[in-house]
Amino acid sequence: MKKLLFGLMLFATTALSAQELGIRFGNTAAGSQSNNVAVDGIFAAGEFSRIHADVSFGNGVGVDALWDFLYRPLGGEAFSWYVGVGPSLFIGNKFWLGVSGEIGLEYAFNGVPIVLGIDWRPTFWLLEKTTFEAGGFGLNIRYRFK
Repeated sequence: MKKLLFGLMLFATTALSAQELGIRFGNTAAGSQSNNVAVDGIFAAGEFSRIHADVSFGNGVGVDALWDFLYRPLGGEAFSWYVGVGPSLFIGNKFWLGVSGEIGLEYAFNGVPIVLGIDWRPTFWLLEKTTFEAGGFGLNIRYRFK
C-alpha cells in the first residue's frame, strides 16, 4: 500500500508539469488485467520527442512510460503522428513487467485546448509470464496547457 501511495504521489507531482493531461479509454498495457481507463499525460522531451505516460486503475495499478521519439506534424499544424517505445508494468494479484510500442495519430484543435488521439500499443510481457499482446488500441482525450 505504501508503494501504491508513493507511486500516486509521484505521478501527481509529475502531472503538475505536464503539457497535456487527460484520460485514455481502451486497452492500456494492463488491459489484459481489466484496466481499460487511464490518466494520460504528455511531457516534453525535446522538439520532436516527448514522454507519453499513463496510470490505469482497475484490478490493480498499471503504469506505462513511453518515449515518443518521433513526433511530427502531418500536413498542417492540427494533425500529428508519433512512434514510441517504453516500459509497462502492472501491480495487482500478479506482477507484470514488459515493453510496449506505440504508434498514434492525434488532432489538436485550434482555439480550443483539447487534443484527441488514437493509438495502438502492442506489448511484449517479460515477467509474470512471457507473452505478446497486440490488442492495445485506445482513444486519448487531453487538455493542452501550453
